[in-house]
Amino acid sequence: MATEAFEDIAETFEFLEDWEDRYRHVIDMGKAMPPLDEAFRVPATKVDGCASQVWLLPQIDGAGPGATFDFQGESDAMIVRGLIAVLHALYGGLPVKDVLAVDAPAELARLGLHDHLSAQRSNGVRAMVERIRKLAAEAQAA
Repeated sequence: MATEAFEDIAETFEFLEDWEDRYRHVIDMGKAMPPLDEAFRVPATKVDGCASQVWLLPQIDGAGPGATFDFQGESDAMIVRGLIAVLHALYGGLPVKDVLAVDAPAELARLGLHDHLSAQRSNGVRAMVERIRKLAAEAQAA
């Protein structure tokens, strides 16, 4: 299960055969994201397990399993900011119950990210996915 926004990324990646072009595309996606207000760059929104500084701010609309999940994110590293944009495309706008059903490793594997990210970056992506799943689970239980 993937959002239309994520499918668009997957299609673009098929078109961009060169990994350097894909890398630039991810960075451009990060640049296009609105910045996270400095006031939200606090320990409560910081994601542990990332080599870079990463903050994810949940935005839940509604309550229970049908609540809509969204988030804002920020990083001090351009590629990580782009990876946040990829995760936003994967999860943004889904009902919280569907966030938990997304097979992030399989979806991200379609983009070939793991083959081209350092071990530290891959661990960071895993940490962000775990945080997103945790936030969605908390929202579903509310």
